[in-house]
Amino acid sequence: MTHTMDQVRRLLKQDDLPGAVRSLRPHAETAPIAELAKAVRALADKAGFKDLADAARKAAKRPREPQALYDFGYACVERGISFLAVAPLREALGLLPDSRTLLAELVSALEDERRHAEAAALLAGRGDRLPAWPETYLLVHNTLFAGDLDTAERLVTGLPEPEDPQWAPARDRQARQVLRSGQSRRVQRGAGHPDPFGPADLRGWHYGLTGGLLATLSPYGWDAGMTGRYAYLGDTHEQCRHGLARLGLALEAAGTSPATVSLLPGRSDRILGLAAAAVLGLPAVPYDPDRTDTLVVAYDLNQADPDLVRTLHTRTPGQILAEHATCWTDPPAVSADFSTLLCQYAVPPWREDERPEEEIARDVAAADPAPDGGDGATPPDPDGAFRTFAAGVAPGWLTGPRDRVASPGPVSSSRFA
Repeated sequence: MTHTMDQVRRLLKQDDLPGAVRSLRPHAETAPIAELAKAVRALADKAGFKDLADAARKAAKRPREPQALYDFGYACVERGISFLAVAPLREALGLLPDSRTLLAELVSALEDERRHAEAAALLAGRGDRLPAWPETYLLVHNTLFAGDLDTAERLVTGLPEPEDPQWAPARDRQARQVLRSGQSRRVQRGAGHPDPFGPADLRGWHYGLTGGLLATLSPYGWDAGMTGRYAYLGDTHEQCRHGLARLGLALEAAGTSPATVSLLPGRSDRILGLAAAAVLGLPAVPYDPDRTDTLVVAYDLNQADPDLVRTLHTRTPGQILAEHATCWTDPPAVSADFSTLLCQYAVPPWREDERPEEEIARDVAAADPAPDGGDGATPPDPDGAFRTFAAGVAPGWLTGPRDRVASPGPVSSSRFA
């Protein structure tokens, strides 16, 4: 750890705070707590995070005191470095094994790190002593997101209604996720998917967890850790046009016919919305949150006005939300009903194009809708397979609020650190 501290100091002197944080990841659960806390204090001082610096200083002095360890772990979670919270919280829970507060915070840290199987095992280890709310609810959540649908279905049926009304929305959201996941698995099995709801069924899990249809799978890097997602995407007119073709298939398969295309105010949103209107043969109108029977088109919801995006959480009758490039590492505030693709970072094809939006939209509408052939390693994903899936889940599609889902679930993909 001494070498690591030297590395942290060197990177901080170079003003490379992200690099200093990354340098601690390999040691986050093996280094002595006191040494880890000293390193985190140096990071916090550099970043100006007084709360984290104070908590780290106290933990370095009292690495066996549960309160100091809890405060340190809690501050790490709050500052978005949950991987550094796991060790102190686990140590504190070992000292006070019956603490529900420590258990909940450790589960939260593991969830932030997408370590759902570990969180589920930690909770399940309490056996019959595990309270219903929120602990068993969290067990269901992490069991589902770890990929064990059978156990999640069994557990959720025995979860009573919460006495505290603040948990009611969470209960309803979880019930929808489990129900959709079961529906999605049945559809995938019936369609002959080679591994329905397995660790590579990205489309099936995406629908189960978010309620949205995933139109395409990345044709690159499937066997190199991407499993259908993109990390960096240099987008093209053809990719956008292929997404619009799949959108038309989804609407047809679900038997739904929006009357208009609603244009969000962002430049990329307007370009794609105008292209969608041309492809689908619908009039384009300005976005109005109260407009019914309309298709709202977004390029990337993370780039839209947050206040506007919040109006899309509650579903207006007949309103369908289609997003082209959905960020899977930092999901938007609402889950789109339809996503062309999942990526970490996307560059729109018109970023350097200063022509009027209408001209670019015409180019998109006229582009070749054929899919990118990719590197040849991605399993086939023909239009028929997508249409079958969309038709199969249609009874549950476009129902309920568009809840944000922070975790990518049980299908893992490589990402930029």
